[in-house]
Amino acid sequence: MHSLKTALQGFADFLRSLASSAWATMRGWSVARWCLTIAAIVAVVSLLIWVDIPDLNLLREWAERLGPWFIVGFIVCYVIFTQFPLPRTVWTVAAGVLFGPWLGLSVALVSLTISAALSLTIVRWLLGDWIRPHLAHPAVFKINAHLERRGWLAVGSLRMVAGVPFSILNYVAALTPIPFAHFVVATTIGSIPTTALGVFFGDALAGEPHPALIAAIVFFAALGLVGLYLDSKVPTRVQSRKKGRLD
Repeated sequence: MHSLKTALQGFADFLRSLASSAWATMRGWSVARWCLTIAAIVAVVSLLIWVDIPDLNLLREWAERLGPWFIVGFIVCYVIFTQFPLPRTVWTVAAGVLFGPWLGLSVALVSLTISAALSLTIVRWLLGDWIRPHLAHPAVFKINAHLERRGWLAVGSLRMVAGVPFSILNYVAALTPIPFAHFVVATTIGSIPTTALGVFFGDALAGEPHPALIAAIVFFAALGLVGLYLDSKVPTRVQSRKKGRLD
């Protein structure tokens, strides 16, 4: 419990440092940019206040009425929501409730892959110079160092750990040398275990769980453990170079 509290405090301190740096940058904005930003904030807040969140029954009605277009809308919402450091579990579970186990898993994986690719692009090309100095913060330093050493295997293994925030890993990975294609593939494959758990749990909430789904949950959980084991055993690039020099 103490370690969890310490981790949360460290992450909160990291967010405070980002906010302070962002404010310092925003103070240099032009009047036009300030007006545009304020207008966008007012629009989002108004939307949250005046638009009611539909319940599950209404969502199911929309799904039946709109057909494939509902899936497109769900993916768009999933992608937008997960651009921010907020849990994606609610969307993953909803995919299982609304679409069933296998279609839900496909929709969730497509959504999170698009979201991760978009986050990587935004941070790498637009925010890299601003956020890079903050990677020395203890809350994210270990994740960044791990990515530097392991590359795509690190991304895949970290995706298998439910405790690693999805969006934060996207931000940090964007500032490492990992190629875009490697990041996308590792994200899709590495996210299968935790995503399957969420989707299948959502499907179980909507009806009776099938024995095959329980077997799939066990399989994906085992796959996650195998990925973490391989990540701990495979030598890093630095270790390989040191071994080569000793030989």
